[in-house]
Amino acid sequence: MSDSCRPGPAPAPGRRAAGGRGFTLVEVLVALGIVAIALTAGLQATAALTRNAQRQIDNTLAQLCAENALVKIRLGQQLPSVGDTEISCEQGNRSYRVNLAVRPTPNPNFRRVEARVLAAETPVLSLFTLVGRL
Repeated sequence: MSDSCRPGPAPAPGRRAAGGRGFTLVEVLVALGIVAIALTAGLQATAALTRNAQRQIDNTLAQLCAENALVKIRLGQQLPSVGDTEISCEQGNRSYRVNLAVRPTPNPNFRRVEARVLAAETPVLSLFTLVGRL
């Protein structure tokens, strides 16, 4: 037999044979760890985008409720009386509560009206306006 046909010495344990084509267990675990970290970061980014979109929808619907309440007061024929009132508002299949607080101003011909919108006891938005005598 010639020397070219004889098998070479076996590689030491934990080492690849010269010209071997595989990955070691450590390399595979490191790659899986990197992929897991990347996927977790992507999932957190997606969740943040979803929360921001939900908050944007809530703010838009709450703004519609607040503006509707304030316009209703502005269109009234008389100066609103000082005090607090609460009205309910349905927008986009969601229920909101609008707390209207009418406060006096230094000028008796004007009142400050603040509309605070809440969704399930959580404040969402607050708007105010001045209303004068006609």
